[in-house]
Amino acid sequence: MPSHAHAVVEVIHTMSAWPAPRGESLILSLAVAALLAACGPGAPPPAPAAPPPTEVAVVAATAAPVGLVAELPGRTEASRIAQVRARVAGIVQRQLFREGSEVRAGQPLFAIDDAPYRATLASAQAALARAEANVMQTRAQAERYAPLVEARAVSQQEYVAAQAAYKQAEADVAAARAAVQTAQINLGYAAVAAPISGRIGRALVTEGALVGQGEATQLAVVQQIDPLYVNFTQSAAEVLKLRAAVDAGRLRNAAGAVPVTVMLEDGSVQPQRGRLLFSDLTVDPTSNQVTLRAELPNPKGALLPGLYVRVRVEQAQLPAGIVLPQQAVQRGGAGDTVLVVGSDNKVATRPVKIGPGPERQWLVLEGLSGGEQVVVEGFQKLRPNATVKAVPWKPGTAAASPAAAPASTASAAR
Repeated sequence: MPSHAHAVVEVIHTMSAWPAPRGESLILSLAVAALLAACGPGAPPPAPAAPPPTEVAVVAATAAPVGLVAELPGRTEASRIAQVRARVAGIVQRQLFREGSEVRAGQPLFAIDDAPYRATLASAQAALARAEANVMQTRAQAERYAPLVEARAVSQQEYVAAQAAYKQAEADVAAARAAVQTAQINLGYAAVAAPISGRIGRALVTEGALVGQGEATQLAVVQQIDPLYVNFTQSAAEVLKLRAAVDAGRLRNAAGAVPVTVMLEDGSVQPQRGRLLFSDLTVDPTSNQVTLRAELPNPKGALLPGLYVRVRVEQAQLPAGIVLPQQAVQRGGAGDTVLVVGSDNKVATRPVKIGPGPERQWLVLEGLSGGEQVVVEGFQKLRPNATVKAVPWKPGTAAASPAAAPASTASAAR
């Protein structure tokens, strides 16, 4: 007999020894019978109540035209780069700019000792005055000889010599004027000016340095960074697949100007959107990559040349694509999956192939059909085949989980 039955028997013997009225004896007998029934070896335990189904937020997979976005590595580059060089020889007397500041085209940057060039200009101007005086003399003589040769007072040879002297004097004036112009140009080069507008870097020389002696010494570099160029590359194989898919009708060409979104290494997205300028016509034989270039507005100069960035560019359109919030996709080493709620309210795991989509969304390339219910929130404790209660998902109820974007969506063209 089990130990709890022995205890009940002992309770019965003890209670039977007590004197009790007849009514109380009946109540006691019923209580003892209930205890024995509860302690019987064949009594089943009470069944627990079934838990309610887990509530999950879902979105309906809707097929619609969507841009096929490729995410590619790239680097920023100044749209214009100009080297500031000394075009005449001399000693640098002053630096007229602040390093790292914005300069305007034509703004003086360096002052080179211009005393020798002023002297050269003065000498050229004096030579011009002498040549002009000689022109006056030779012209007067040629004009005086004109009536005399008709009267045969002078020989024809003397008249021709006078005319030649006059023409030579005019040529000397032209040469003297060119020398004056050259001297003025060299004098102007002594004040080194910015060739373009942009941001100037550090000075490469200091006051007192001898520059321009035998070669045009580099003094500084001016770069225009608004707009900024972004050079990025894409595999030639992916480019060919995209073109083949467009030719086969599986994809459509992106219409109009192709927009470009730039992301920094920390994942932040630039608010200014750029546009694709061109795609190179040749393939780099060493890397089998095609170079593309985009133009990006940079009004505040926040981006600098040489930055490593990620570029999102819409290269084509998928006629019937499905986009999902990023948190709806579970990414792992075995691949990407989503949880789909069936018509029986049970959850099933579905492998999918994804690519970059609009902000905080994935573009589902394969694995889903239009109209299916995909779990967005509440799937953390779900098991396969679990019964759930599906409710519509409201954007903004939970922050999107960070996820690394795939390199490209060119595989959608397969």
